[in-house]
Amino acid sequence: MTIDNKTPTWRHQITLVDREEMTIDGVLSLGSYDEKEVIMETEQGVLIVKGEGLNIKQLNLDKSNIVVEGLIKGVTYDDTSHNKKGLLERFLK
Repeated sequence: MTIDNKTPTWRHQITLVDREEMTIDGVLSLGSYDEKEVIMETEQGVLIVKGEGLNIKQLNLDKSNIVVEGLIKGVTYDDTSHNKKGLLERFLK
């Protein structure tokens, strides 16, 4: 299989395995987290992961990725503001 110029280069990608382990690439910063919610800024906007027993298994901002484990119940992008920094600061209050 050959790779041509039409093959996209992914900067932001989410992989979910059995709703128990989620790998997210393209993470710019981690906002806040607890066992029910993880909030992060990605290259595609603010991402909110909700669930139970959530734990950050791995975080590497140099490689722009994070691995979250636990029971994943929902994934949402918050597009209510065009100013990402302001939105992230609002979540941290």
